[in-house]
Amino acid sequence: MLKIFLDRLLTTLPALIGVIVVSFLLTRVLPGDTAAYFAGPAATPQAIEEVRKQLGLDKPLPEQFKRYVIDLSHGDLGKSLTTGQPVLADLKNRLPASAELTLFGLILSLIIAVPLGIAAAVKQGTMLDHACRAIATAGVSLPVFFSGLLLVYVFYYLLQWSPAPLGRLDVFASAPNTITGFYLIDSLIARDWENFRASLSSLLLPGITLAIFSLAPIARITRASMLAVLASEFVRTARASGLNGRTVIFTYAFRNAMLPVVTTLGMVFSFLLGANVLVEKVFAWPGIGSYAVEALIASDFAPVQGFVLAMAILYIALNLIIDLTYRVIDPRMRSAT
Repeated sequence: MLKIFLDRLLTTLPALIGVIVVSFLLTRVLPGDTAAYFAGPAATPQAIEEVRKQLGLDKPLPEQFKRYVIDLSHGDLGKSLTTGQPVLADLKNRLPASAELTLFGLILSLIIAVPLGIAAAVKQGTMLDHACRAIATAGVSLPVFFSGLLLVYVFYYLLQWSPAPLGRLDVFASAPNTITGFYLIDSLIARDWENFRASLSSLLLPGITLAIFSLAPIARITRASMLAVLASEFVRTARASGLNGRTVIFTYAFRNAMLPVVTTLGMVFSFLLGANVLVEKVFAWPGIGSYAVEALIASDFAPVQGFVLAMAILYIALNLIIDLTYRVIDPRMRSAT
């Protein structure tokens, strides 16, 4: 298993190098002048040029890229001009917020979508099946920012069940002692139930927004995979042998139907990483998505490059985990290596 992990890790290096090169080049061709932005609207051309020299933006692109790669090899992602802090420190402070939100949305969508897809496949052609397809279509069709604003309007403004969408905690709660950076886990470890309740209540609406967005592909893949497996020979043989229907579905069919679902999780996670940026802005969530947007508006290169690199590493890490999980589920993959 370790050898497989190392082999897969080596295959991701070209992708990571490509991300570094593309993110560097794209930040240089984006509209806006970083030097002019930070020099101020009343700055003279001489002052703007002086700021450009201080930032090293007057040097040729190959020289800038060489400096960036050298700094990156030493673990230096640069300094954010908008916050005045090293980009690595900003990402370290904000990444747990984004990771907690994304994982919560993904887990919530799995809890709903997988049973819904199984039930729709087992009850094919019934109202439940039609409802599953309608929910999946709605999840794909609704823009994520619209879903978020709609949930805020209904549950915060109309019903007043949810706290104000002002971040990870309401104004009356304080952050728990940092252990993992995940407020739910840290408050559980500290047995601070009031803080846990406050964290969960603030996390629910943005988490549900992401879950609605990711529910559709998971439910569709689960339904399609279960339909294919239920029509296979070994399932018909199991039923003909007199096995209980629940045993056939969950012991034989579901395990084989899981393989495409697990594979799809990598794609769904990439969708969530993109949607997370909009959700963080709607709910004022202090994650790396909103951090990157603010830096992009200010033409601040270093945070944008750090954000893209962090997202690429997260995506590669999840795909490695999915690949290893696939081998645990399917014995044929283990015997093939």
